[in-house]
Amino acid sequence: MNAVVIEHVPVAELPPAWREKLAKATSALVTVRIEEEAQAAPAEEFATDDPLFGMWRDREDMADVAGYVRKLRASRFNDDGTRRDG
Repeated sequence: MNAVVIEHVPVAELPPAWREKLAKATSALVTVRIEEEAQAAPAEEFATDDPLFGMWRDREDMADVAGYVRKLRASRFNDDGTRRDG
């Protein structure tokens, strides 16, 4: 992080907004330290504005998504032609 430090600055030479925050005489000397603020990580944008996106996120039967889809894609019949149970 880069910082600029200015020492022995008369309070009278500070910007008015800064002077108001100091309870010192205008003849007092201060040290001004200016640092670059850490940049916050950019907020992630939501994938879509579609109100239906994520509508099933709280379903307990879909907690294991891969297993749920595997079951959906599985054939309804066994290799011998008999019907699979639900």
